[in-house]
Amino acid sequence: MATVMLRRFVRLCRYLQDPCHVARFQQLCGVRGTFSRRSAATEKERERDPSPNGACVKRCDADREPDTDIRKCVKPHDPVNGQNKDVSACRTGSEEKFDSRGRVKPLRKNSLTDDVGQEFIIESRFLFYLFTMGTELGNEMFFIVFFPFLMWNVDACVSRQVIVVWVWVLFFGQTTKDLVRWTRPASPPVVKVEVFYNFEYSMPSVHAMTGTSVPFCVFMLTYNRWEYPFLFGLSVAICWSFLVCISRIYMGMHSVLEVITGFLYSLLILAGFLPVLDDIDTFYLSASMAPALILLLHVGLSMLAFSLDSWSTSRGDTAQALATGAGGALASNLNHWLGLQIDPPASSLPLTMPSITGALLGRTLLRLLIGVAVLLAVRAIMKAIAIPLACQLFGVPSNDVRKARQNPRVEITYRFLVYGTVAFCCVFLVPLFFLCLNLS
Repeated sequence: MATVMLRRFVRLCRYLQDPCHVARFQQLCGVRGTFSRRSAATEKERERDPSPNGACVKRCDADREPDTDIRKCVKPHDPVNGQNKDVSACRTGSEEKFDSRGRVKPLRKNSLTDDVGQEFIIESRFLFYLFTMGTELGNEMFFIVFFPFLMWNVDACVSRQVIVVWVWVLFFGQTTKDLVRWTRPASPPVVKVEVFYNFEYSMPSVHAMTGTSVPFCVFMLTYNRWEYPFLFGLSVAICWSFLVCISRIYMGMHSVLEVITGFLYSLLILAGFLPVLDDIDTFYLSASMAPALILLLHVGLSMLAFSLDSWSTSRGDTAQALATGAGGALASNLNHWLGLQIDPPASSLPLTMPSITGALLGRTLLRLLIGVAVLLAVRAIMKAIAIPLACQLFGVPSNDVRKARQNPRVEITYRFLVYGTVAFCCVFLVPLFFLCLNLS
């Protein structure tokens, strides 16, 4: 009986890992690839070799028929779109320019290889922008705005605890990727709407993990602390999580199995951390040994992450999250000992939502704009300082920054100097600045 159940489970996992499901969902959402016959033939040759990620993946039926272009998974191009042509001028950054036929390049080039990806056709711009927004909910720029907003304008205690969960979710997710070592869904049939993380491992989806753990953690921590409708908070968390998870399939970055695994994995981590978050927060704030332990733990975990596999941006992202957690925890400890940012007493809970007025919105927006501007300036300054300093400390040539950052010691030092400082400023210096400006 157990053997039968195991076989069924393995078959289900293989089915959900099939990249054809990703391709069909993209077609349903109006994403069309511009795969040439040559790329299809190249893909057929790949299929004869074992899958590099060790996953048993059923391939498209198109591979069985010669002289066809991914018949089952990728629809033939509409004749009005003409023949496939390469774009001579590659777009970089976050440009989203469509030509008259709806062709567009991936939003950002690959962070490891500078590959800009192959152009594709968007038939529904609404879904394109919706899922682009969804995937941005798991990127660095969103969190550099969201966490400060939560800390400066809503509840510093909740923000501290959510950051703890976010750090551990990223650590477990990224290190699991390096242990499992599955590659991204095959293209073709999948259209790579995003290529920034294309050469990183993909199992589980860390976007799905952060996109699930952060909103549900905020909801669970604030529901008994603040007065608001239960269904409202739950609905926001579900919609947030669903949008991020579905966006990763739309972008062609993850299979259905990887997204489901990321979703369930994050809930498991969240269930393990929620009962002890108050104890962790109390220790970080008041224990005399907390600063030393915070530094040792976060630096040690960063070194562990870099030891699991060769260099890639995923290990840098892990170190970045750990550096952010360390900087924020150290600043919170300093705030506690200086008597700054005192949390409301338990007798005042639950807190009531303030009335939404023009003055409140103005002060909130002003704090956010000034604070984020300060953080971005600090990040720019520290980036200019950190790489040359780290290279000098460890005797690494600094003429090629990309190559220098492939040295684990340089990369860890860089991430902790930059993002540890940014997080420290967010929790300690920026609130003091607000106090001087009478914006507290």
